[in-house]
Amino acid sequence: MIVLIAGLPGTGKSTLARELAARTSGVVLDKDQIRSALFSPLEIEYSAGQDDFCQRVMLETAEYILRKTPVRVVFLDGRPFSRRTQIDQVVQCAEKLNQPWRILQCVCSDESARQRLEQQAASGEHPARNRDYQVYLEIKERFEEITMPKTVIDTDQPFEACAQKALAALK
Repeated sequence: MIVLIAGLPGTGKSTLARELAARTSGVVLDKDQIRSALFSPLEIEYSAGQDDFCQRVMLETAEYILRKTPVRVVFLDGRPFSRRTQIDQVVQCAEKLNQPWRILQCVCSDESARQRLEQQAASGEHPARNRDYQVYLEIKERFEEITMPKTVIDTDQPFEACAQKALAALK
């Protein structure tokens, strides 16, 4: 199965993806980690072109993993999936592999996202160095509504409730 983790920066996508992968023996493919592995710090540009390139690498990696172990769950993380075309690419990949797919959309209040982004920036824990509240607001402004079947996870709720709702959506 391919699970697309969608949502604005700071909404808890990575935290949820890691927990779900641990509980399902799945694997997380994170666009930001892929970018850091492929490009030197001087080559990282956080452009749409580089994001699209990293998504293609993510999907090729998912395809490789699922061809070797078809029962594996692959979580795609690190991209808001704010454009329909980005989601369509993932769905097409899943269909080509005869794999089911799910969309989990993480949401939270603007204030929660702001606090999380500030905390991550202060600690340096996130590999993407361009993440801040201004980027959050810019992506929010142009975020295209996800019209495909999805499960919305409100990460302002207790984490275990979020994890259980997400796991139920994967069944």
